[in-house]
Amino acid sequence: MKHNTNNKSSLQDEEQVKCLIIGSGPAGYSSAIYTARASLSPILYEGTQSGGQLTTTFEIENFPGYPDAITGIKMMENFKKQAQKFGTDVRKGTVTACDLSRQPYKVVIDNKQTIETDTLVICTGATAKYLGLSDEQKYIGRGVSACAVCDGFFYRKKIVAIVGGGDSACEEALYLASIANKVYLIVRKNHLRASQIMQTRVLSNTKIEVYFNTNVIGLFGEEFVEGIHLIKYRGEANEEKIDMTIDGFFLAIGRKPNSEIFRTYISTDSNGYIKTQHGTTKTNLPGVFAAGDVSDPNYQQAITAAGAGCMAAIEVERYLNEMKH
Repeated sequence: MKHNTNNKSSLQDEEQVKCLIIGSGPAGYSSAIYTARASLSPILYEGTQSGGQLTTTFEIENFPGYPDAITGIKMMENFKKQAQKFGTDVRKGTVTACDLSRQPYKVVIDNKQTIETDTLVICTGATAKYLGLSDEQKYIGRGVSACAVCDGFFYRKKIVAIVGGGDSACEEALYLASIANKVYLIVRKNHLRASQIMQTRVLSNTKIEVYFNTNVIGLFGEEFVEGIHLIKYRGEANEEKIDMTIDGFFLAIGRKPNSEIFRTYISTDSNGYIKTQHGTTKTNLPGVFAAGDVSDPNYQQAITAAGAGCMAAIEVERYLNEMKH
């Protein structure tokens, strides 16, 4: 398959590979380790966030083999070293276009480098969701953050609020409580969705105050966030509006799968998660596989992502072997 003349004039020469992996989280690196050990010479592009979403997790204590816990950054550094040890070509770069209409597949990196690949493993993960308030964009970097581990340092001994009710929200609330003087956890429902152990930790932490049945309707402040507008028991007889003074506002309300660029060719569900064949990482296209949070709306854990990355690598090897015969 050839590019037309107009496209080729703006792109570097094409590179042909057996296996291309997009994404550098647990799924991407696990896939890289297995495909590299199978002598498939994989190329892995790190994407917009080297190490993936896990690098924003301060302490990981539920990944087997780490009884004393490990930081997300350190874990992903180890994953990367292991992948490179076996011969993975790890590169910086982000997918900006693709043509998956026929084989071999074409993927464009940073609008300049075209990779032609026999197999593609999509491990692009998911990104944080925002509430959709205009104030959020106004105060991005000025008191609004979707990463407590990234930005918590700036709120040492200050007052912060975090929105969400799942494990991620509770984990970030606990992390912020180790830094800030006070943490308000704003929960839309009348209960936490987090695992029982995380609920116990949050509810027993004296620095954390949970506001149930509460919605954030706005932020205020001159240059930086100085407070939030809340509404409690919205639509009910006892509805109450509250203005709360804070220094920082964090979001932990879920994530959006980074699948947009592939959706013309790859089947996704109504939320954008890539669909895979039951019990596999196979997509609707032969030789294209998806692993990790980009195809996992249910678990979204490092261990499940790593396992899926392993599955994808084995399926890549089997697919390439079948193509030989």
